[in-house]
Order: sequence, then structure tokens, then C-alpha cells
Amino acid sequence: MTYWTLDQAQITADLQAMVRINSVNPGLAADGAGEGEIAAWLFNRCRMLGLEAELQETAPGRPNVIARWRGTGRGRSLLLTGHTDVVDTAHMPDDPFSARVEAGRLYGRGALDMKGGLAAFLGAAAALKASGFQPAGDLWLGFVTDEEFASIGADALVKRVKADAAILSEPTDCQICIAHKGFAWLTVTTEGVAAHGSRHDVGVDAIAHMGRILAEVERFNREHFPQNQHPLLGRASAHASLIGGGLGLSTYPDACTLQIEHRLLPDETPEEVMALWQSALDRLASDDPQFRARAALDLTRPGYEIAPEAPIALALHDACLRAGQTSPEYTGMSAWLDSAVFAAAGIPTIIYGPGGDGMHGPVEYVLLDDVFHCAAVFADTAAEWCGGA
Repeated sequence: MTYWTLDQAQITADLQAMVRINSVNPGLAADGAGEGEIAAWLFNRCRMLGLEAELQETAPGRPNVIARWRGTGRGRSLLLTGHTDVVDTAHMPDDPFSARVEAGRLYGRGALDMKGGLAAFLGAAAALKASGFQPAGDLWLGFVTDEEFASIGADALVKRVKADAAILSEPTDCQICIAHKGFAWLTVTTEGVAAHGSRHDVGVDAIAHMGRILAEVERFNREHFPQNQHPLLGRASAHASLIGGGLGLSTYPDACTLQIEHRLLPDETPEEVMALWQSALDRLASDDPQFRARAALDLTRPGYEIAPEAPIALALHDACLRAGQTSPEYTGMSAWLDSAVFAAAGIPTIIYGPGGDGMHGPVEYVLLDDVFHCAAVFADTAAEWCGGA
């Protein structure tokens, strides 16, 4: 067994530096700073570690950071990857970027989701460098933008990096995540007939008709989705996210729009989602000739699942055991993750990261001992997977 010496003080300092950088996704908040500053920091940090590094623009001022430790060419390549953007800070009672450490916890927006995982990657690379390790296969570090919104960073990264496997360090409480849900965002529009509020004989109320769609959302959650259960993820779900319509208090509304998020299981496709919602619209229209509605798919991302027997899953599992973790559990995650993008590009991906609390919440923290443990696991997995020169 090889023991990798981790510089816990440096890992903590790296994590604090990243959490202190505002990288709120501008797609989620109008004043979001974006990932430019943290990308510059990561670029310089990777260069300090002796890695090749480059910036890959994904949107104006929002670059990915791609770092490479070239192998001798005789081993398998591995990508260590995670996102640099964070969600908004509007409801956080304290300084969201304080990065304060208290009782083994590091606090701040993004500490858990997911700068703790990024710090573990840096710590793993530093430990391997300090030991004199030279990989046979390439070791890549990919720090991507925009996971919290549309994943333009992951889409760009897979056009540049081809690896034999990847580890995505989303927070998993140091359990091995092998499945997660996908999602579909769709807009349903009901059409009415605008008329004076006194003309019930002419007006058709598009908002009232949307009430029937809302009833379908409830029916799907109550009756349809429970029929298909995934052993790790449970059932699919849908909820009404945003609604709008109306022309004035004394006017029948001519249109109403409802934006719906539909969370998918790994074996469900966008085509099946749209067929489900269209069947509901068709049935409602057949019941009422005045009912007119249409559905449009705005954005979709697939679910993901990897077998626990996949080579990268087994490699990480063995590294967990060598790091002193007894029988790590296999789990699923209800959220969508960039792993589906990597898998679609032919890169089998396992998800593993530290624990904590408050992801997307008002008080967020990561457990520092978990970050150190993850760094040890990542270093050992990389050494075994890539092989020594």
C-alpha cells in the first residue's frame, strides 16, 4: 500500500481562497460575478503545481480551466473534474464568502457545492507531485463553468479532453454515487379568447384552463410516476415552477404560460416526457372543444447510471478501502450532474465527494476531514488508474 502525504494546511488554504471568490452563476442571478476570477486563480494554482494549464472560453469572461499532467503514454488517462460556479447568496444571513473555519467545518457559498471537491483534487495532485510520482497515463484536471444552469462548461470540456474515465467530486458524504436523475424544462401555454370581463359568452379564460394542467401535474405525481421506481433514485417527479398570464382585471386572459420542471430517471427520454404531457393535453382537449394548449421542450439533460462493477468504480472503491473507509456505500443523487455530459462523450464517470450541509441553502459548510479523505482517495485512485511510469 502506498501512503500519500497530504498537506492539509495547504488544502484548507486553497479551499478558503476559492470560497472567498464570488463565482455566482450569472444565469441564476442578474448580478452574478461569474467564473472569471476563480478560473484565473485555478489557472495560476495549477501552474504552481507544475501542471500544464489553459483557459477555455465557454462564454464571455467565463472560462473553463484545463490542466494536464502528461503521462509517458503507457497508461490509462483520468479526468478529475468539477464546477466552479455557485448558486446565489440572496438568503444567506452571514457573509457568504467568509470561508471561516469552525469546529472542523469551512463555511461559505460553494464550500460544499463544490469547491471542497476542487480543493481535494488540487491536494491529490500536490501529494502525487511531492512523492515523485510520474503517471504513465495522462492525468487531467477540468474545472468547468455553468453546471448550476445549463452546463455549457462541461459541453465545452468534452470537446477538448478525451479520457478513459472521470471522477466528478460533487458532495456525496464520501459515498460512491453511481446514478442521478435528469431533467426536462418545458413550457405549456393555454390559449383563450380575450374579451370584456362581462362577456362570458365570448371570452375564454386561459388561466382557468391552465388550472386543468396544474391538476395534471398533481395527478402525474400521485398516480403515474410512482409506477416506475428506481432502486437508488425512487420515482420521477414534476412540479410547476413559474406561471404567468392575464391582460387586466376586466379582461378575459387570452394566454397563460406555465413552466414545468420534470425530473427524469436514467432510462427516460425527452421524447417520452413530451409524449406524456401531450397525451394529457390531447385528453383535456377531447373533453372540452374550447380547451387549446401546446407544450414546448426548452432544455433537457439525461439521467445517468454506471454499473458498480465498472472499472473506474472498482478502482475508486479499492482506493476508499486503502484510505481506511470501511465498506463505502453505493448511492444515487436526485439532482442532475455533469457526469451525464461526460458519459455521453464516452467517458465513464464516477461521483465521489465530501460531506457537509446547506447545499443551495442559507448556511453552507463542508467537513474538512472529508475533504482531506477525498484528496487521499483521489490521489490513490489516480496512481492506480494511470499507473506509474
